Amino acid sequence: MKSKYKISGPGVLIAAAFIGPGTVATCIDAGASFGFTLLWAMVLSIIATIVLQEMAARIGLVTNNGLAKVIRSQITNPLVRLLSILLILSAIVIGNAAYEAGNISGSVLGVEAIGIISTIDVGGLSLNIWSIGIGILAAIILYIGNYKMLERILVGLVLFMSVAFLITAIVTKPDIVAILKNSFTPSFPDESILTIVALIGTTVVPYNLFLHASLVTEKWGGPEDLSIARKDTIVAVILGGLVSMSIIICAAAIQGQEISNAADLAKSLEPLFGEYARYFIGVGLVAAGLTSAITAPLAAAYVVQGCLGWEKNIKSMRFRWVWVIILLLGIIFSSLGYRPGDVILFAQVANGVLLPIIAGYLIWIANKKQLLGAYTNKTWQNILSVAIWLIVFGVGLRLILKAFNVV
Repeated sequence: MKSKYKISGPGVLIAAAFIGPGTVATCIDAGASFGFTLLWAMVLSIIATIVLQEMAARIGLVTNNGLAKVIRSQITNPLVRLLSILLILSAIVIGNAAYEAGNISGSVLGVEAIGIISTIDVGGLSLNIWSIGIGILAAIILYIGNYKMLERILVGLVLFMSVAFLITAIVTKPDIVAILKNSFTPSFPDESILTIVALIGTTVVPYNLFLHASLVTEKWGGPEDLSIARKDTIVAVILGGLVSMSIIICAAAIQGQEISNAADLAKSLEPLFGEYARYFIGVGLVAAGLTSAITAPLAAAYVVQGCLGWEKNIKSMRFRWVWVIILLLGIIFSSLGYRPGDVILFAQVANGVLLPIIAGYLIWIANKKQLLGAYTNKTWQNILSVAIWLIVFGVGLRLILKAFNVV
């Protein structure tokens, strides 16, 4: 990097991946339903994301392999290896297919929030042309398969999205003292546990751990670039977290009103800054949807490549077929008008429950001396990562117990 403050690299792609329409919807729900009281969950998520993504990037740089391939190589028992591969594949690939429909639909929602609606009737079905157009644009960017170009496009989109949401939050003139207090004071309002798990699940995304470990091998040469990779991760994740917090703050400004999607948020903010509300929200949502629509299929392809032991080549036909299938599923379900909101929320909550399992694998690998040598976790990193694991495990367990009316 020419400057230590330059925002560029895999970290930005990770931020682009976790700030999708699902994040927007979850943060809107958190702010509209609970005001600033759940900001602490987002701060916790940002810290957890930095710690876990740093470990994933370190493993990728030292081994020059993706996380899925490393896990596969380190499990010696055939049955455990098979079960682990099936768990990872089902969680990442199937989950990403569900996310993709929401990503494309979310981007379309942003276009429609601006006031551009375009549907056609084919055989009695109403197809949204924007879903197909956004899907084709994502496919073109992925097909080119040039990492540097992909990075530049997503850096631009993330910065654009960040400005849109940050300006929106500032215009609402929030109570700074209340924001700071709730950012560092945990609280559990009634009926908030599902939203807390969703906030964690939509920020500390399991598939991002696999994506990051693979992307650093495309960007840098080895462990000598670890300090740059760490700075890249910290800056990008904090920026992404601020965007998510901005959305919560925006929604808190109209707490108590009926908010079901970003378009409703734009309408509710019109008294604060007029007709321009829909443009800020619309542009931000388009960028959020498109960045995630690109990274979700890419992550799925990297995971399949590592789990099945394929050659490391993002231009290979097998690699491309994986992301094509994920992208096609997203286009189909989005263009047919299916409502992805419930599916996205389920996927986020499932991520929150699944995260302790994936994080457990990550911590185990990060402590293998024979694999990482001098780059294994330091004592303080283990203390912090285990503390994070216990927190996400506890929150996930509480959710499961609540589902069975135990708590």
